[in-house]
Amino acid sequence: MAKKPGPKPGSKSSKLSVYLYIPNIIGYTRVLLNCFAFHVCFTNKILFSILYFFSFVCDAVDGWAARKFNQVSTFGAVLDMITDRISTACLLVVLSQVYKPGLVFLSLLALDIASHWLQMYSTFLMGKTSHKDVKDSSNWLFKLYYGNRMFMAYCCVSCEVLYLILFYLSENHTETLMNVLATNLKKISILSFLIATSLVGCAIKQLTNVIQLKTAADACVLYDIDKKQKQ
Repeated sequence: MAKKPGPKPGSKSSKLSVYLYIPNIIGYTRVLLNCFAFHVCFTNKILFSILYFFSFVCDAVDGWAARKFNQVSTFGAVLDMITDRISTACLLVVLSQVYKPGLVFLSLLALDIASHWLQMYSTFLMGKTSHKDVKDSSNWLFKLYYGNRMFMAYCCVSCEVLYLILFYLSENHTETLMNVLATNLKKISILSFLIATSLVGCAIKQLTNVIQLKTAADACVLYDIDKKQKQ
């Protein structure tokens, strides 16, 4: 009996199968969780924090699922990055409205988006398959960040935890960022320990973003120079 042929590449069924990959379904769930979280952020801070952090944790789960079930896809990687960037961007915008100076958080937002976008673009220009492929970089911190998953996880988790703590601590829309940090760091508590450790990890991540921005910009410039020389 002849074997029934599978779906042809590019057919509706084959495209649907990629959309329904387990890690991609987890990605859709993250989007829904974030949408509801921000819907209730000003009315229920605890629920918001739980939903937001659970969505963030699912970021690691979808990566594990992709490798476990051999369902790694370009669409999934892009969905993952977009979800990360948008959720963090929304939280930074919220923080810019409840703390002074709000420009601090908007600057972090701009740095985050610009550095990752440039990194993705330069990756494609150089013919690489992943923006995390930085083996040819001469910067040790940049290579450590993308080369060591535990170190990268510490920096990323630190940022999200710090942002969530700051949002939870905000009582009105006239809070001064430095006053809130200084007041809580002086206290001997688990919260002050979390703030201190998160500040270190967050600072490292922002420094890495600056390095990433410069490295990616250099890659784009070198691509242009090489292209002109070949003409």
